Amino acid sequence: MKTNPNAISQDSHKPNKALTKVLGQTKEVKGLVDEAAQELSSVNIALKQELEVRQPPPGIEKALEKTETVEDIVQDAADKLSIVNAALKDEVHERHALEVQLEAVTEREEASRYASVHDALTGLPNRALFNDRLEHGLAQAKRHNWRLAVMFIDLDGFKKINDSYGHDAGDSVLKTIAARLTESTRGDDTVSRHGGDEFLYLLTEVKNEQDLTSIADKLIVSIQTPCDVRIGDLTINPSISASIGISIFPKDGTTANALIKSADQAMYRAKGSKSRYLFAL
Repeated sequence: MKTNPNAISQDSHKPNKALTKVLGQTKEVKGLVDEAAQELSSVNIALKQELEVRQPPPGIEKALEKTETVEDIVQDAADKLSIVNAALKDEVHERHALEVQLEAVTEREEASRYASVHDALTGLPNRALFNDRLEHGLAQAKRHNWRLAVMFIDLDGFKKINDSYGHDAGDSVLKTIAARLTESTRGDDTVSRHGGDEFLYLLTEVKNEQDLTSIADKLIVSIQTPCDVRIGDLTINPSISASIGISIFPKDGTTANALIKSADQAMYRAKGSKSRYLFAL
């Protein structure tokens, strides 16, 4: 099951968002309390001024004392809310800083995990990830009585590109070929860089060999399409061919190593006989 690399950081945002919401609410309450304190103060001032110019009704002075007491209580509440809001604001800032750190750590971990199972140059799955998927595919094939296939793909004449134009040109060709192979794979299949100019292609739920020949033909045509490679101010269009060996589970092997070895041997026979592809014997 695929995991969402953003799940951790998204979950970590929830407490901080809730705290920010609370801070907004307390600020709103603080504003209301301040308004109430100001209104009480205005009323008390007006009452005092009224008492200075005319004889107060009975009990008005005690009422004034009570309202002044309420004013003090409300103002005290406003002051305490200010302290609470300042503390909440600091907490929000601190949590935000922690979230940023967590996101950075999560991104580094994800990048590290990705790098550990992918080829640095092409971005394709590496041997470790391919073997893991092949083992999983074999388990499924054995359980459901399916057939699967492994194609061992080797680029013919690739060394000449490195020798003639340099390794940067060779790397550019490898990345182009890798992208083409990826475009040619089905959703549940896996194409991997095995090393150098060699690639492995895992095909799950194979119905018949005719399907495999059609796929092999399609891959070879795709690989042979000239590549656009820029070297300084010069653009070259090298075209290379490929040799493919094909092994099928269970007739050519029942383990990952056996299937890869059978496909490898078939590839060398195809290269030696100048055939485009051959099945394992």
